[in-house]
Amino acid sequence: MIKISIIMPAYNEQATIIRILELVAEQVVNGIKFEVIVIDDCSTDMTVELLKGRPELYTKLVELSCNGGKGAAVRAGLLQASGDYILFQDADLEYDPGDYEKLVTPVLRFDADVVMGSRMVGSSMTRVSYFWHKVGNILITFIFNILNNTTFTDVYSCFLLYRRCLVRAEDLKTEGWEQHAEILTEAIGRSKICFEVPISYYGRTYDEGKKIRAYHVLPVVWTMFMKRLGRGNS
Repeated sequence: MIKISIIMPAYNEQATIIRILELVAEQVVNGIKFEVIVIDDCSTDMTVELLKGRPELYTKLVELSCNGGKGAAVRAGLLQASGDYILFQDADLEYDPGDYEKLVTPVLRFDADVVMGSRMVGSSMTRVSYFWHKVGNILITFIFNILNNTTFTDVYSCFLLYRRCLVRAEDLKTEGWEQHAEILTEAIGRSKICFEVPISYYGRTYDEGKKIRAYHVLPVVWTMFMKRLGRGNS
């Protein structure tokens, strides 16, 4: 039995938090046990109250005393994880837990170290959203592939599954949106078998609560360069 720790950071997600956890709870995959860790990043709405009313939907609830951003919430969750693998899940409904079986198949069949869910290859359903978001994602993915000699199509997908021992949460330096690049670069640098699988995507608009902005691209690219440079000198 392989244990997977699902890391779910949440900030003011009262509209979706219970539904996404219900969808996670519905997932049953032979040979896989899920541990669900929800991290509340000091929400100011009813997110925490709703979570405390449904404790059967998660394994652990981590409450941060101040709002530190997604990266701080992710790190707090990683420090509580005990699974063989880590899987990230946003607290909204953009990413479908129904894709978990696709994500774990390379682990079960090929003992994969890293599996990335891609919105760009063979997705059964993808909501049409912002053009410049897609351009930015293509640019980030292109730079990552050059730096790491990989062939990913969507490195900034939320659905990143990796062997927990590849990345030490205590060693993470970043706490912004660039943290994803730091984690992926570390995981790829220590992995041998990597896969990518198609996933569906139901992206939100800004009016619906989407948080990432164009200016987040700059620290992401800087982190990719610095982490790759540091790995090359180590």
